[in-house]
Amino acid sequence: MPYSDCMADLLTDDQIDVALRDHLPNWKVVDNELVRSVKRDNFLDGIRLVATVAQLAESMNHHPDIDIRYTTITFRVSSHEAGGITDDDLVLARHIDTAAG
Repeated sequence: MPYSDCMADLLTDDQIDVALRDHLPNWKVVDNELVRSVKRDNFLDGIRLVATVAQLAESMNHHPDIDIRYTTITFRVSSHEAGGITDDDLVLARHIDTAAG
């Protein structure tokens, strides 16, 4: 699914629950954001993952919040303009999953 430049509609709690169950099992919802932490073997592997996700996010013009804590990288994804989680966030989360392996 390509990223849409227009403001997307917020997903319902039921839609988010189905997406997490069926497609994004490593993610959870915290404060209206999709959240996933990824552990890497060393710091540089974590930074490489961040660089890969940054390129994906830039190509979508949809950027996650990223927290780097040594070998643990936490991604937070939401559509700030829409005030919560949209289809665009699900797409970005799937891309992050692919990058994280």
